[in-house]
Amino acid sequence: MDQAAFRLILLGIFLISATSDVVKKKQNVKIYSFHINSTVTSRYATTVITSRVGNMLAESQEIHFEVKIPKNAFISKFRMIIDGKTYDGVVKEKGEAKQQYTQAVSRRESAGLVRSVGRTLEDFKTSVTIAALSKVTFELTYEELLKRRLGKYELLINAHPMQPVANFKIDVHIHEQPGISFLDVKGDLSTNDLASAISTTRANKDAWVTFHPTQEQQTTCKGCGENGLNGDLLVTYDVERRNPKGEITVSKGYFVHYFAPTDIPRIPKNVVFIIDRSGSMHGRKIEQTRLALLRILSDLQEDDYFGLITFDSEINVWKRELLKATKANLEDAKSFVLKITERGATDINAAVLKGVNMIKQHPREGTASILILLTDGDPTAGETDTEKIMSNVREATVSKFPLYCLGFGYDVNFEFLTQMSLENNGLARRIYEDSDADLQLQGFYDEVAIPLLSDIQLNYIGVTNLTKTNFSIYFNGSEMVVSGQIMDNNVESFTAEVIAISKGNKVTYQETVMKKDLSDVPPENEKFMERLWAYLTVKQLLERQVLLKGQEKEEEKNYTLQLSIYYEFVTPLTSMVVTKPQEQEVEIADKPKERGESSSPGLALLYDVHRRGLHGQRLTEPDFDADPWPESSFIMPTYISRISKVLSVAQPTLSVPVVHSNRFFLQAVNQSSPICYDVPLSHKLRLLEDTASEFSMNGESKTSRHGFRQIVFHYKTKHHLIINTKSINYHNGQDNVEFLWGKEPTQHETEGVSLVVRENEMDVTMGNIGVIILLHKKNGNMFLWPAIFEYPKNVNLTGILGKANISYEELHGSDTPTLKIMDKEVKTSWEDVTDYRFQSVSAKGCWLVPFQTVMQGEISDFTVTQL
Repeated sequence: MDQAAFRLILLGIFLISATSDVVKKKQNVKIYSFHINSTVTSRYATTVITSRVGNMLAESQEIHFEVKIPKNAFISKFRMIIDGKTYDGVVKEKGEAKQQYTQAVSRRESAGLVRSVGRTLEDFKTSVTIAALSKVTFELTYEELLKRRLGKYELLINAHPMQPVANFKIDVHIHEQPGISFLDVKGDLSTNDLASAISTTRANKDAWVTFHPTQEQQTTCKGCGENGLNGDLLVTYDVERRNPKGEITVSKGYFVHYFAPTDIPRIPKNVVFIIDRSGSMHGRKIEQTRLALLRILSDLQEDDYFGLITFDSEINVWKRELLKATKANLEDAKSFVLKITERGATDINAAVLKGVNMIKQHPREGTASILILLTDGDPTAGETDTEKIMSNVREATVSKFPLYCLGFGYDVNFEFLTQMSLENNGLARRIYEDSDADLQLQGFYDEVAIPLLSDIQLNYIGVTNLTKTNFSIYFNGSEMVVSGQIMDNNVESFTAEVIAISKGNKVTYQETVMKKDLSDVPPENEKFMERLWAYLTVKQLLERQVLLKGQEKEEEKNYTLQLSIYYEFVTPLTSMVVTKPQEQEVEIADKPKERGESSSPGLALLYDVHRRGLHGQRLTEPDFDADPWPESSFIMPTYISRISKVLSVAQPTLSVPVVHSNRFFLQAVNQSSPICYDVPLSHKLRLLEDTASEFSMNGESKTSRHGFRQIVFHYKTKHHLIINTKSINYHNGQDNVEFLWGKEPTQHETEGVSLVVRENEMDVTMGNIGVIILLHKKNGNMFLWPAIFEYPKNVNLTGILGKANISYEELHGSDTPTLKIMDKEVKTSWEDVTDYRFQSVSAKGCWLVPFQTVMQGEISDFTVTQL
């Protein structure tokens, strides 16, 4: 890594927003592009945000980057690209990262900022100083498993770039094996002003959402202004559920089973509401609680039985036993609710035990029993020892029915509520003090209002390392998810069995499916299943931590840490360290705890070695099957031995391959995967042209080598720009200006033309069209490569790079991958292609199709006699 390094420590579970700068002088910073790409495969979402930002000053300045990410997600990659150099994040154990930070603080260096910004988001903000007229590219990737609630999945995307961006785009691609039953787009960014910027497409198993607003729309829409967009895009959908036995997907030795049957009768429930009425609930809290309870009571079914308990330092019950939800009983209960007033202290122990006894005294065959506790504070009356309270409740329920704990506000001991609910097969949810707190309460009740199955056990044959397989109650609109590893990849079939109780009767679902029928996964996403398994495993292991103690807790924590580091997840146990080009600066960003939560202690680092060799070889992976909690002394020699072998291998003499074509990318409409096409070499080509503005860009490709030897621009008859691998010449009709590559950044502006020349990159803006020309060096070969970064949507561009708005559909059922493009079926192949559009060159996957298919013509149609 670079000596002059800046160590940035990122930690957190974050939705997405890239705020490239909150600067006082917006014109000093230009956002060249702002792209958000989210791919959802079998509910597993991988979102990548890429923002390219330029310093427009003739002196160095600080560029800011801000991201908002769902609290449920894991960051898995963060990188910055500055002057062609890539600074990648490395996931490390949290304690080691904090030690680096402590050392930096002792040198009086800066700390980063991370804070909670709402109910579902966390905010991270950092900055990097870049040289005059230079650029930085930020790239952040995070992953999450979308959870089904109330019959739908939600993918939330936030955008707040702080200035209008010409090249702004959000792309979402959803691929679901059973098909997509409905798709909807809502949120602040789906208003009438922006309706024309949103397009949706559905094709059986796939759906695409594209948000591509013009710069004008980014300033004139509702809630927009000179700082551009600021809002959310919420994509909701559900899948077809034709098979009551669930959906099983297998890929690369891993499987996932989604089980959410709908064709079964609801189970009548016994529910007890335990409501805190202590003094701290005064004012709006108690008013909203009363309002929510009135609505919830109205939603009870007549075959449900219910009870109401209010408590402060004393316990008060509506009735001593559960009563049927008849109209008369409900009206009487509502009168009781309207009289609830706040007073006194908080005796949680006695209140919950009273609720448990009410359910125990009213056993009903074929029903589901639920306890719902709402409180806003710590226990302050009766038994106040939280350990003793949890023990009392655990002994009383004997895991017979779930306890759901709702913590109102930030003064509540949320860790205590979380542990007590998990110990009793429930969950905890925070209710935020806001104008819609009553709707939050009712929304939670809606999720548990209709039980369909109880005591669910999912069984599988020939698998290992399973995630959670037993669930106390399955509620309508939710979903049970199990993932694991298949021990024998040679088996042809896969069997799943589900055993549960439905209205007092045992029911069994069994499904045997052929593995070959399940690998319907796009090639670019073939690793998603393993990462889905890892994500779900780490999530559940982290949740279990509150239930464990002693050696078992430490062993499981260590295993969770191993998985987090191996799969490069930023979790509460890890941090991401990024090397940056500032002298010995250090920032640290810990995942923020909500108020009332304590931080977990750090762990000893089990291993910290690179997962790839010097030349990209995949190194040996830890064998998690051999020992569920391997020691560092067990893992590290495997890596070190392999690295030593890589170092000792003699390097072969490289031969420069002969190249017959240049391969270009083309982003397709409503698709996350681009297509690519080959352009034969040894031609003078019309790369880009807009006859209306008298703009053209031509290029001469190299012989048997990548890229172009010369690129020439013409604009308004008198502006001519000639770029080759040695120098740059500009003529404006009167004067000639020459620039050289490899010098200090310089800028030249005149009559609608802006030129910014950097060491090995040049920005060319003529009128309203912007192009970047990059100078690459590969195997001793120097060549130019063009990339468009700005043009109005209403401009009709032509040329090799002028093709836009192409769309395709993936066709299945053939042995050879096939795309449908412009109503024609085209044979294709998935290729990893070098992407030269950025200084930091990388391989990118694409569907390779013939030139004639994309351009609707022959190469001769795009050649010119003179540049």
